[in-house]
Parts: sequence; C-alpha cells; structure tokens
Amino acid sequence: MALPAMHKHRGFPGRLAGTDFQFTLRRANPRGVTALQRRERHADRKPADRRADAAFMAALWDHFGEQPFVRGNLDAGRLSWLFGREVIPAEEPFDVRSYDALLKIDVERARAAFPDVFESGV
Repeated sequence: MALPAMHKHRGFPGRLAGTDFQFTLRRANPRGVTALQRRERHADRKPADRRADAAFMAALWDHFGEQPFVRGNLDAGRLSWLFGREVIPAEEPFDVRSYDALLKIDVERARAAFPDVFESGV
C-alpha cells in the first residue's frame, strides 16, 4: 500500500528542544492521515505543555507568518492544541484528514493567546 504524499517543511523544528514534544512527522502514517480536531486547553495544563504550545506557535509564525501553509508533516496532535483558535482553515471545504489541507494563523487570536511570541511588534 502506497503512503499518501506528505509535504515536508524543511527547516521547521522537529520537536521542542530537550523534550519529547513532537512538532513534525518523519513519514506519513501508514494507517491513514490523523484528523485534526480542536482540543480544549484548560487553565490547569502543565507548564511544560504550555511551553510546547508557545514554542510551536513561535515556530509556525517564524516559518509561515501570515501566509497560508500546507499541513504537510506538521504533527496533528500538536496542531490540534491550536486548531480552531490560533490556527484555522485557509480553505473551504477543509479536509481534517489531508496532508494537503491549507491552514493559516489567526494573528489576532494568536497574539492574544501567546503575547510573548508576538511582543516584538508583529
């Protein structure tokens, strides 16, 4: 069985340095593309989880800015913590199970949720 094609974002960090928080995939999932889903971030989340969210948002901003980007090899689990809030679909219809799906940063919401990422005057 052939794996679905998956764009690899060269230069994007693979994980949060010094942790097991994954940001990208090395290869397509042979069982199928993992669906993006909005995950609730509760106020009592661990500080390490919050740091991983902020670092991932910073990497997205540094790599893509306000431009739409293809989901590609970005980790679905990590994206799902931001999906539907700071990261939104950039196309309609949007396929939550496609490596080719286009996303974009909702800059206003991202700035409100992660002010430290954007404090340099973005």
